[in-house]
Amino acid sequence: MAANWMRRMVAAGVSAALLTACGSSTTESAIAPQRLIAFGDAMSDVGQNGTRYTVNDGSINNWTLQIAAKYDKPLTPVSAGGTSYATGNARIVAKPDAAGNASTRTLSEQIDSFLAKDRFAKDDLVLMNGGLSDLIAGMAAVNLGTQTEAAQLAAAFQAGQDMAAQVRRLVAAGARHVLLTGSYDLGKTPWAKVMGREAVLGRASSRFNEGLLLGIVDLGANALYVDSAYYVNLYTGSPSSYGFNNATDAVCTSVDASNGIGIGPGQINAALCNSATLRPDAKQDTYVFADFVHLTPSAQRQFGTFAYDRLRARW
Repeated sequence: MAANWMRRMVAAGVSAALLTACGSSTTESAIAPQRLIAFGDAMSDVGQNGTRYTVNDGSINNWTLQIAAKYDKPLTPVSAGGTSYATGNARIVAKPDAAGNASTRTLSEQIDSFLAKDRFAKDDLVLMNGGLSDLIAGMAAVNLGTQTEAAQLAAAFQAGQDMAAQVRRLVAAGARHVLLTGSYDLGKTPWAKVMGREAVLGRASSRFNEGLLLGIVDLGANALYVDSAYYVNLYTGSPSSYGFNNATDAVCTSVDASNGIGIGPGQINAALCNSATLRPDAKQDTYVFADFVHLTPSAQRQFGTFAYDRLRARW
């Protein structure tokens, strides 16, 4: 218990340092990005393979798109000629991806691809998330009996450190403004509740974020950590305060016969979800979760606004 308390205090201190470094922006110094570039997994995927991991209803349904809209800038997938490299199920450095596909580019490979053909300008804004896919893969290994829970926690921390190394790569390559988030608490998801794995997934999510934060503690001038775990905990802890009345079920009914999001075959997959594949009479904006892991458009937009406000308070 004492060790867990110390870890939480260290992570909180690192997060606070990254959130407050450099003071707040002024009118003269506020960033006016001319280009947004994104790396990440399903949370940031704006349609790399045609759909997004949320309700595909034609709305601004992804946090990175919400930030882009605030700046009135485009953000489209690199598969369509844009600058968002984020891809569903992508892990930080490990392969295969969370769904077992070896061809999905890791976050490291996404950055490789960008740096092979482009470079950062001083007014670029980089958006980045990671961790969900590594945590899903780790839980799958525990469920299969190929990894112990202790090994899962160690791997989660290492994945966080690996993501920190990718943030450092971005800064070293000239990125001056990197807004990033780790994993929200997968212990709060419908997936965790169905499995009865809330505690272990909560611990693994925390360990990932601790590894990430400790690895970027000295990058406050260029890296801004926005705490999705904190914000999604607000959704699930007090849903009505954010316009939700359901934080425990998935609003989508789009079952995927394959292991599409890494939590097993025959599960709901938000990448297959649209306005016609929702629970009968459900109002999607009152749900936190689209499938058993991923967020609804409203939850994505609200987090995007939160991240934008944090960004404006820093730069």
